[in-house]
Amino acid sequence: MKLHRGEIFALVLVLAAFVVTGALYSRLPERIPSHWNIRGEVDSYSSKPFGPFVLPAVMAGLALVLLVLPAVSPRGFRFERFRGVWGILQAAVLALLLVVHTMILLSAIGKPVDMTRGVEASVGLLLAVVGNFFGKLTRNFFVGIRTPWTLASEEVWLRTHRLAGKLFVLAGLAMFVLALAGAGLISMMIVVGAAALVSVVASYVFYRRIEGFKEEIPGQ
Repeated sequence: MKLHRGEIFALVLVLAAFVVTGALYSRLPERIPSHWNIRGEVDSYSSKPFGPFVLPAVMAGLALVLLVLPAVSPRGFRFERFRGVWGILQAAVLALLLVVHTMILLSAIGKPVDMTRGVEASVGLLLAVVGNFFGKLTRNFFVGIRTPWTLASEEVWLRTHRLAGKLFVLAGLAMFVLALAGAGLISMMIVVGAAALVSVVASYVFYRRIEGFKEEIPGQ
């Protein structure tokens, strides 16, 4: 299987997670923060020797799954037409996990890291990056606005994702700004939820305009 540049970069990011962990391992305490609650307080820990490598292992497993998905996609919903974009999306998701993992390790060794703002801002950037490529996705069962109406029509899929791409870029950038301003998770969820809801409703509206809803006549 030939790998695209984005997929190769995704694998490099996985390797980088293991390298960063190995470089900081000797400075890490026996108990590593692994989860923060909505107030930004640590409420769960992992332990050496395996704890620091859990997230890199998760990244490796996710990278493998993302590499396999194109091969198992049903006929008629193949990835070939957007395989390059798929690689970029893989890299973007794994880059987010690498950033989160690095922040966790830095926090564990005593660096002043605001995990809540950092994670929320990073997710906002991820949404902006993903949204920028929505218009290049073709119909598939794994990524995008997958409603009955987009999956039923290539034109509905295209129009919906052109709109959704713009909405998610704006929502991602808004989430990034709100995160840095400390606006709180609820306001960010509203912004992202609105982008998702408008995209779903738009897919129905586009389908009505393009395909309509023709009644099936028995016997014809």
